[in-house]
Amino acid sequence: MKLVRIQQLILAAVLSTLVPSSVFAFCGFYVAKADSSLYNKASQVVMVNHDNKTVISMMNDYRGDLNEFALVVPVPVVLQKGQINVGDRSIFERIDAFTAPRLVEYFDPNPCQMYAPEAAMDLAGAPAAVRSKAVSTERSRSLGVTVEAEYTVGEYDIVILSAKESNGLETWLHESGYNIPQGARQALKPYIKQNLKFFVAKVNLEEQARTGLTYLRPLQFAFDSRRFMLPIRLGMINADGPQEILLYVLTKNGRVETTNYRTVKLPTGMDIPVFVKEEFKDFYLSMFDQQVRKENMRTVFTEYFWNMGWCDPCSADPLSQDELRKLGVFWLDDQPDIITGSPRRRFAPPPRQSGPVPVMVTRLHLRYTADTFPEDLLLQETQDQANYQARYVLRHPWKGSINECRQAENYFDELAKRQEREAETLASLTGWDISVIRDKQQSSFQIPVKDENGGQGDGWWKNLW
Repeated sequence: MKLVRIQQLILAAVLSTLVPSSVFAFCGFYVAKADSSLYNKASQVVMVNHDNKTVISMMNDYRGDLNEFALVVPVPVVLQKGQINVGDRSIFERIDAFTAPRLVEYFDPNPCQMYAPEAAMDLAGAPAAVRSKAVSTERSRSLGVTVEAEYTVGEYDIVILSAKESNGLETWLHESGYNIPQGARQALKPYIKQNLKFFVAKVNLEEQARTGLTYLRPLQFAFDSRRFMLPIRLGMINADGPQEILLYVLTKNGRVETTNYRTVKLPTGMDIPVFVKEEFKDFYLSMFDQQVRKENMRTVFTEYFWNMGWCDPCSADPLSQDELRKLGVFWLDDQPDIITGSPRRRFAPPPRQSGPVPVMVTRLHLRYTADTFPEDLLLQETQDQANYQARYVLRHPWKGSINECRQAENYFDELAKRQEREAETLASLTGWDISVIRDKQQSSFQIPVKDENGGQGDGWWKNLW
């Protein structure tokens, strides 16, 4: 593990307007999801954006010596203490589960009843406390670094810095005890040229011990800015391979996409073999790997876009208004109470939603290197309100007898063709060997053949002697 993981994140703000319009139902029965637990090194970020106001929540996936943790984030303004908060990890788990790609299943009806088939971060123990080195005001001034503000928020010691040049900022961070990697100056330089400030956090070990937690809670901060972007270049300074980001963007109206990279929706709605139910993790990882290779690791993928108040099928309950507010959705305070219709008192505990709310969520997923994503992500909210989810379908065969009726024979003929299409689809999505897929299909369900033996079964005795 490298000394520190400088997280690849945050800035923001731009566009917005109203509530969802057209919706459509997928139906089906949800059976599995591909959430962040599938990825070993996925950073998670929630961005809330409306009217040039932005709230950023970052889940630290750091594992290692807490003394060596450092988080450096470019921000547009000097943040006041009240703009910084330590959040709740469970909210990340909730939004991840709600937006996760999913597997759904249907069951073929009895063809003899003339029904048409349905369309369909745990950390090791905290070490003993070590104090940060103090850099004098004179030394800071000589390096061109100004400490704009200092706070302790929860288990984090935070400083807000401005700097005149990247060499001085890198030196200041090293001399102050922040274990950032050598050579950080090149990544810091573009942000200094843009006159950005730097949000720098490290763990206060005494405060961390008081929490009794074995993990780092998410950091949140709110600010005003016309920029709507996600800085990712800092995350590549000490990267030992491709990086992964799951980004959840909450807006008031439309789907969010990047403007300086291609944003594409993952393949969805495909029928795949039923045995995948027991191998969904392997399926989704292989499918995503295949899409990343196809796009040469130069594309941002949309995994989900929907209203935050409902879902179909649901892989988790929609987030309550209280949970949305904890993520920073500030405009809900102005919405009428869904029970009384009267304006809600600010910060009053809201009921759980059971229908659309003026909050849309876009889930974006990218895997990148410094070469394939040389620029920060520039984002925009579009006018697109068409629901989308990465969703894959299992259709369980009817398990009756082929001799039960004439329609049954036709059904199994069509089922054989359908299973071959499912095998070809799965091979195309994942790159898996189609002969292995066919063998697994046979093992999970063998299509019966017509009984020509006067009701004596399938001729099981023919190879007995």
